[in-house]
Amino acid sequence: MKVSKITRVMKILTALQSGRKYSADELAETFGTSRRTVFRDMNELEAIGIPYHYDPKEQGYTIDPEFFLPPIDLNLQEALALLMLVHKARNQIQLPFKHSALLAGLKIENNLPVKIRQYCNTAMKYISTYPNAQAPLGTLDKLFAQLQKAITNKIKVTLLYHSLYDNKDLDVRLCPYHLLYNQRAWYVLGYSETYKSIRTFKLNRIKELELTSQRFIDGDDFDLHEYFGRAWSMIPEGRLYDIKLRFLPKVAQNVAEVQWHSTQHADWQDDGSVILQFRVDGINEISWWVLGYGDQVQILAPKALRKKIVTAAKKIIELNEKI
Repeated sequence: MKVSKITRVMKILTALQSGRKYSADELAETFGTSRRTVFRDMNELEAIGIPYHYDPKEQGYTIDPEFFLPPIDLNLQEALALLMLVHKARNQIQLPFKHSALLAGLKIENNLPVKIRQYCNTAMKYISTYPNAQAPLGTLDKLFAQLQKAITNKIKVTLLYHSLYDNKDLDVRLCPYHLLYNQRAWYVLGYSETYKSIRTFKLNRIKELELTSQRFIDGDDFDLHEYFGRAWSMIPEGRLYDIKLRFLPKVAQNVAEVQWHSTQHADWQDDGSVILQFRVDGINEISWWVLGYGDQVQILAPKALRKKIVTAAKKIIELNEKI
């Protein structure tokens, strides 16, 4: 839109926010334009998601009074924290409905007192965040909305799901219980009638999803933390291991300052290294994390994990020596 057009549309928006109903003729007369131009401007409002309504009885336009927020009583820190979440942190995870989050932030921002809004705008010029690597999913909004509806209303769904383990597309019938963001991707957890157990499915591997006409009654007692137990991340293996790792001084502080697992315990050594201990269900997931520290970590226990890491390290050397 040209600047003059933007100005005119904003004036129409301001007029309709007043609560009074305006006819097309009144808007044309008020802003010195034609009825045809008014209709084009109303189409622009509709295109950017402003929910105006036409009352045929009173022959006038108005905007849904619940669309815009009333004045908000936030202090400086509350306002800045909220706007940082919307404008900066929304890219840290693959957030569904990002556009809606941005519009919500703009609504809040526009309803803040002038001094607080100016303070936040200045402060955020000097605040940046870099997004983590994420699994891309162009249909996230649609899938998320469908699954959220299915979970809330206890509706069974069918999935066409690409399984990496089976290396093929599978038809899955699922009672969805919970949506989870973890390790750079979204997942849905629920009872699979196909596998006769609770399973985890990655959203970006769902090729098709349909809500059925059937309902399910279980799932209210599903506990995410109980399901994962003491798994390193998301895959419990049914056996607990006492993990003991020594990180050399070069990476010790960097590793120890992060709480990687609920059972984590740190024991600092005189040479600047640190021994981290965990009680973890399974060793497959944690082995990939350990490998990421290369020659800066020693596996003190258990032997099964040490053997797994040594085998992987030998394969890495063999694979790269062939080049």
